[in-house]
Amino acid sequence: MEIGETGVVETHISILCFVADRVYKLRKALQFGFLDFRQSTTRQQDCEREVALNRRLAPDVYLGVAEVHLNGEVIDHMVVMRRLPSECRLAVIARRGDDLGDWLEKVAQVMATFHRGALRSLEISRAATGTALQANWDANFSDAEPFLGTILDAAVDEEIRSLVSRWIDGRHSLFEARIASGRVCDGHGDLQAEDIFCLDDGVRILDCVEFSDRLRYGDVCADVAFLAMDLERLGRADASKQFLDDYQELAEDQFPTTLVHHYVALRAYIRAKVACLRVEQGHEDSRTEARQLHLLALDHLCRAEARLVLIGGLPGSGKSTVAAGVAQALGWSILRSDEVRREMFRPEEGDTPGFGSGRYAPGVTALVYAELLTRAEKQLMRGESVILDASWIDARWRDAARDVASRTGSDLVELCCVVRPDIAESRIAQRLAEGLDVSEATPGVRVAMGEAMDSWLSSRTIDTTEAPEAESIARVLDVLGVGERRDR
Repeated sequence: MEIGETGVVETHISILCFVADRVYKLRKALQFGFLDFRQSTTRQQDCEREVALNRRLAPDVYLGVAEVHLNGEVIDHMVVMRRLPSECRLAVIARRGDDLGDWLEKVAQVMATFHRGALRSLEISRAATGTALQANWDANFSDAEPFLGTILDAAVDEEIRSLVSRWIDGRHSLFEARIASGRVCDGHGDLQAEDIFCLDDGVRILDCVEFSDRLRYGDVCADVAFLAMDLERLGRADASKQFLDDYQELAEDQFPTTLVHHYVALRAYIRAKVACLRVEQGHEDSRTEARQLHLLALDHLCRAEARLVLIGGLPGSGKSTVAAGVAQALGWSILRSDEVRREMFRPEEGDTPGFGSGRYAPGVTALVYAELLTRAEKQLMRGESVILDASWIDARWRDAARDVASRTGSDLVELCCVVRPDIAESRIAQRLAEGLDVSEATPGVRVAMGEAMDSWLSSRTIDTTEAPEAESIARVLDVLGVGERRDR
């Protein structure tokens, strides 16, 4: 729509009238679970609230609130805005396939500056706790309930609900850390590409959530995740990743990968719900969008799951090489029992390592595994996936790892590396000769450990006998479900 043209655009809660260089925005007199605009006084207050809040990011666009008269009587109110060129919407530019690099950096800079100066308080911080996040999801689940089995797939929704609760239950340390670091504020709440305008003198970001403070309050990650989700929805996954990278650099904030995926999922679910409301209002073209967004939410929730990966096996099996390669490929943390043991129990001069004695006595080894799992649990609770490189020959330690995964709402993946004995002995001999690795295992230790190893039927076997290093790593990535995809 060109400037000067007259037209009307309808959203699920508003009617926008475009006249010359102005936009007039009227609320619909309706009620949803998340708002109630049936009273004219409420609509007036919401108009005033919209102008005040949106002037934080677009002061020259929100001009004020005007009265609507009928026969000399005030019957309603509307927001008056400066009209901006439709072709300058970020969504339009994205759909054209244009390079968004410069614009995304500008949006990221505006949002980083905005978040730094945004209001913070104890009340606002409480909006980013696990309890509040679950309540937010529950409210959206309730709103979406009428559409299950008609527009949205009920089975997909059931899986979404299960994944949400499991993830939140294990992430309380992450929420506490984000709050303590000042990453929770009064944000925008609805950062969509359709409402961002790329102009010669900079970007204008419109249409924040004004009808609910609760929906604006939250982690800055949740705020920017909305635009990341929207860009992905528009087929611009490249732009989504770039925007997240730009924001984190400019805001000097490193988002845990799983936190990003969870918030992207939440934003996708919210927009799926809104699309359902549009279908209910007679807009059948929103039905496909609702289903696509519903599946997008599920995809990101699956990607949000933290993983506890046990990579075990006897000395010389290639487990440490595979573990290091997988950690590097995915950017995940890796904890190695040999390194933890050396930190806790430094070798003394003349100390000869041997299976079941000295620094490798059962009691010492139990302390090493306990420390390994304690460190892993802390990282998992922060939403970080962890790889544990150890022999895992004792079933009790594997059971303890399962308990950690359960407590932190994490997926447990168990992998056992195996190799032909002669190759293992050759690898061990070479490693000892070079003296560059922390492992002290000898061929004799390997034999003793093999005799003591409990059956490990729950593990997937990774045979490194014939496979090159890269092939073994690729196989593990496939087992983890990321062979063709790398997390952000």
